[in-house]
Amino acid sequence: MKAWEGCIASPVAERSEKPRNIGLTMVIDKGLGLSATRDLVDVASPYADIVKFTFGTSAFYDKEFCREKIRILRDAGIWVMPGGTFLEVAVWQGRYFEYLKRAKELGFDTIEVSDGTIDMDLGTREEVIKRARDEGFTVISEVGKKDPSEALPMETLCRLVERDVEWGTFKVIVEAREAGRGIGIYDKEGKVKEGEVDRIVSLIGDPNVLIWEAPLKAQQQYLILRFGANVNLGNVPPEDILALEALRQGLRGDTLKKAYREGR
Repeated sequence: MKAWEGCIASPVAERSEKPRNIGLTMVIDKGLGLSATRDLVDVASPYADIVKFTFGTSAFYDKEFCREKIRILRDAGIWVMPGGTFLEVAVWQGRYFEYLKRAKELGFDTIEVSDGTIDMDLGTREEVIKRARDEGFTVISEVGKKDPSEALPMETLCRLVERDVEWGTFKVIVEAREAGRGIGIYDKEGKVKEGEVDRIVSLIGDPNVLIWEAPLKAQQQYLILRFGANVNLGNVPPEDILALEALRQGLRGDTLKKAYREGR
């Protein structure tokens, strides 16, 4: 029983519950230890859907440590995936099949497919996605380049989203890196470029297929006010999971104001 259950109701009744297909929170893990991972589960497992061992950080874990960390998260109903940059290294080195085999041995259940740094032609991308699916993984892909000077035209990016979905991805991440500044839908200060969001939504039939990387509170707030409590958000720091959930459920000032005005 939650601490305030039966006393105070969430102002936002439509918030989805786990297991969910919309309203996903993807958490970025830069190297939590086992105690911190257990703390995350104890405090926030109902509100964290995916944990990404970002970049190539899991390469530095002892094998048994990695397995135990993944087990803790999966036992709590949280999907776990290595970062897309690590996959890019595997593809570049011609070790992708071995990468999938080791990912399965370690206990990962989800694979992120990206080409934010390397070049990956469409044929290779399709093969990479479908092979991971065939091996039993949930696939989450990512579109966009990490270097702003290499940004894809918006029409190209959105066509890639559609292809990834056709090839079997569950959701598609819109690249914004862990800083959320100067890339994707954000300017150098981290402010949302609303015109970019408008263009993406106009070109994508179902925006629920997207996970918007949004590491900063103002970005999360904008996207929740724009798309509702069940927008998919990624690159959320572990310490911000409950703060984000409070935004989703109308338990912080700006989203409470919206719920109050609509409900009074």
